[in-house]
Amino acid sequence: MFREIRRKRQLLSLKDCAAILERGTSGVLALSGDNGYPYAVPLSYVYEQGKLYFHSAKSGHKLDAIRRCAKASFCVIDQDQIVPREYTTYFRSVIAFGCVHILEDDAEKRSAIEVLARKYAPEDNDENRAAAIDREWKPLCMLEMTVEHLSGKEAIELVKLKKP
Repeated sequence: MFREIRRKRQLLSLKDCAAILERGTSGVLALSGDNGYPYAVPLSYVYEQGKLYFHSAKSGHKLDAIRRCAKASFCVIDQDQIVPREYTTYFRSVIAFGCVHILEDDAEKRSAIEVLARKYAPEDNDENRAAAIDREWKPLCMLEMTVEHLSGKEAIELVKLKKP
């Protein structure tokens, strides 16, 4: 169903892909947008147990696209080191494919926003976190992407650096 990577030596393990998603702070969600145009939007996220969570307003292009077609991809760039003398970049990135749905159940929505809030404000206490979530609760929409396929790749130069 999903294409295999051509340059197999550059393929990251699923463990490495998951680690990139866990430490990353932003990525680009790609959806089928209006009039057949792709719609790619940068978002903050959290990755937990094979799912990606995003926060959103309750209306807009992103939600319209998801309602039309839940299939999506999400790309996170872990490294992008420009190496001018070689006319290249030493990159490492991951792409997740799956379906996105809007969390309608308040308990699921609350759990998802709490996980996201802990990621971006890990030093805050539970009371402050809860108050911040409560302030923003009414206009808040939470999205969940179930990852069906995960693929990562790194520059061949980084692969060669790993070899003893």
